[in-house]
Amino acid sequence: MADCPQSLVDFAGRLADASGAVIRPYFRTPVAVEDKPDESPVTIADRDAEAAIRSLIGEHFPDHGIVGEEHGSERADARHVWVIDPIDGTKSFISGLPLFGTLIALLEEGEPILGVIDQPVLRERWLGARGRGTTLNGAPVRARSCAGLDRAALFTTTPDMFSGDHARRYERLRQSVRLARYGGDCYAAGLLASGFVDLHVEGSMQPYDYLALAPVVEGAGGVMTDWQGAPLSLHSDGYTLAAGDPALHAQAMEVLASPL
Repeated sequence: MADCPQSLVDFAGRLADASGAVIRPYFRTPVAVEDKPDESPVTIADRDAEAAIRSLIGEHFPDHGIVGEEHGSERADARHVWVIDPIDGTKSFISGLPLFGTLIALLEEGEPILGVIDQPVLRERWLGARGRGTTLNGAPVRARSCAGLDRAALFTTTPDMFSGDHARRYERLRQSVRLARYGGDCYAAGLLASGFVDLHVEGSMQPYDYLALAPVVEGAGGVMTDWQGAPLSLHSDGYTLAAGDPALHAQAMEVLASPL
């Protein structure tokens, strides 16, 4: 497949610039918090940041589709579809923790070809695109190798996202690693791409939570799939496994897939 065009890479940066300009003035201010039907929190910063992104897409690429957390879907069957989470980690955002991020993915024929993880307060931006190495603020980054699970650092947003068999499989993997830490949401995937985290394991996710992460992880030399090892798409089940080292990904897959 052809490389992701530079024009789209540049445009993704413009989208992140626009969302960051909306989000920063609200950070660590007494912003009102509402609960959505799924009991997850949302603020005006989430909604306005996504609106800013959607406005730019509509202006420059009116034939592209959009799937967003806050304002729904339009033209989701288009050849190119942008998938947006304006603030991934709203609980961190409303708590004053700069460990949230804006997630922007571009799909081509259903495949994620471009991903952005943007931390607008720390002004850290990971960008991965098909045919191009992942960068952090424009400088190349690379995931690290890891000799085995017993040497691995695993990050997960919260163990509460797993239940039933998923919880038992996750716990078995957690017990296999050297270090397990919680929190960070998408920020942990950026750290994986930069070589500071070995595994990022999540569950109960929506497409706007994970699709931007895959090009970032893979462009840094890592692997990101669902728990069955399949590539991620709009229709994945929301259980994801990212590893900086392909051999480590295979080891983690064995643990997750082996009989309970």
